[in-house]
Amino acid sequence: MSALSAALSGVGGLRSLLPGAHVATESAASSAPTASRTLTPPAQLSDGELLDGCLAGSRLMQKYLYERFAGRMMAVCLRYAQTTFEAEDVLQEGFLTVFKNLASFRRECPLEFWIRRIMVNAALRQHRRNAPLVAVSDGGEYPQDLAGEEFTLSNYNFEELLGLVQDLAPRYQMVFNLFAIEGYGHKEIGELLGISEGTSKSQYSRARAILKNKIERLDAQRPHGFR
Repeated sequence: MSALSAALSGVGGLRSLLPGAHVATESAASSAPTASRTLTPPAQLSDGELLDGCLAGSRLMQKYLYERFAGRMMAVCLRYAQTTFEAEDVLQEGFLTVFKNLASFRRECPLEFWIRRIMVNAALRQHRRNAPLVAVSDGGEYPQDLAGEEFTLSNYNFEELLGLVQDLAPRYQMVFNLFAIEGYGHKEIGELLGISEGTSKSQYSRARAILKNKIERLDAQRPHGFR
């Protein structure tokens, strides 16, 4: 994240990555009117206003857009990464892709949804580079209705849940996140990961079984009344 922050604050910053953007000189920037850029607090700017500012080459609007979504996107990246360092790499790669492709965003869906998909794709690329996902037989059968079983996650804080998911083997972690959290179907997951639809279903069931077991063990360790 430090590299991306430096790029945002440096001369030109990520503005040079925006199609059609013009890098203004410091003298031009200092002579330009500032009221329209400084009177509106960042929190009151709409996503559309941030987009328009970024596409016009505003370094300030790039900074605001990054700050608006970086925290939420870091939470997404952490679920797919094995370490915080790896998640930061995914976040940086994802935001570089965001700024390079802002002009292609058609505004047919919420900006956050579009950025989230870019982060997921960046996470997939990172896994292909660092931990190739291969179709592996689990060596056992898992109940077909396991995915329909309910187990409560609301009793756990973010760090606990993150630890449970990150502790999964990479192939299970990816399938679980894509199906249970992102809403992809098993056919889509198979295409993304280069595995069969059946393997995706099997690995999701295995991930659920592992998580359910870990949650039961955590529950057993908690004092009565905190469950």
